[in-house]
Amino acid sequence: KLRDSYLLDTLECGESSFAMACLIANRKYGKNGRREDVKTHHYIISFDPKDAVENGLTMERAQALGLQFCKENFPGHPAIVCAHPDGHNSAGNIHVHIVIGSLRVRTVERQPFMDKPCDWEAGKKHRCTSAMLRHLRVAVMEMCEQADLNQINLLEAQGDHVSEREYWAQRRGQRRLDHANAKLAAEGQQPTQTVYQTELDKLRKQIYAVLNKT
Repeated sequence: KLRDSYLLDTLECGESSFAMACLIANRKYGKNGRREDVKTHHYIISFDPKDAVENGLTMERAQALGLQFCKENFPGHPAIVCAHPDGHNSAGNIHVHIVIGSLRVRTVERQPFMDKPCDWEAGKKHRCTSAMLRHLRVAVMEMCEQADLNQINLLEAQGDHVSEREYWAQRRGQRRLDHANAKLAAEGQQPTQTVYQTELDKLRKQIYAVLNKT
């Protein structure tokens, strides 16, 4: 059933519809030809019902936020962005659906959350990894904070107390350490450290150790 009220825009589709843009990309790169292939990904940003009254959130503003979020986090992917004024349960929570084609149609500038070349190169597929989902939680929180909207701590809800910046610093440090250890192993030497720790993580563990003794 179609909603009575919604806003809908497409990105990275040119003059084509979303479906046609995805089909053209699939044929160009020879991807998504099997029935079991993942052809789209669906994400939803659900805002606090109180935002409409307390913070002036409108469907138009939510749509603008959704479009910007999509551009920043799914660049190069054909996408549909659609805002609804309410959910099926009539809770009053304005929300935005973001549906992206799984195939990237152009090479994009590498961002900090992009881990491998397949995350920014044209003709490669979107990877819905735990790291990507974590990044998206952080991005939603930051978006709501910058827009003066209510938002729960999505990382804390996952039992995670590490900032996005520290998380990616740890990932980059681990890659450098793994590379250095591989060279040591090739030379017949035993690595002395296999897990990279940021300075904040070292400090955090020291504090926890002291607290556990008291």
